[in-house]
Amino acid sequence: MDLIQEYNARLEPMRVITGEAMRVHRKYKPGLVESAYEAALKYLLELKGMTVQRQVFLPLYWDDVRLDQDYRIDLLVGDNIICELKAVGYVDASHIKQLWSYMNITHTEYGMLINFGSKSLYSEWFHRDPTTGEIEKVKLM
Repeated sequence: MDLIQEYNARLEPMRVITGEAMRVHRKYKPGLVESAYEAALKYLLELKGMTVQRQVFLPLYWDDVRLDQDYRIDLLVGDNIICELKAVGYVDASHIKQLWSYMNITHTEYGMLINFGSKSLYSEWFHRDPTTGEIEKVKLM
């Protein structure tokens, strides 16, 4: 397998997730609460044979001290893709920063930001370099 094929094979789960998110968006359209899209997307991904966890508990620590603050990851697909879902009119920088924070805290390799709240489905993919921790938008080849 050449490098481009290998790269594209690693991205295939995100293509599947985006495709199923498009199905959810076409059926439900904008206007529902985020949890409705989340439940539908989880169901469809599981039908595709993917392992999906919903509302994954994410505690916050300062060094070794657990703080009185918790977060929840909308969907964790497999063990390396965080899906942060939104149902808002438009995506802004704070939504992307939230996903990046979750990726950094958990050291998760891939993240997806999906917005069901606008006329067209919004989906953006990100990769976290495991050695540097740098996050960048995924480039399709």
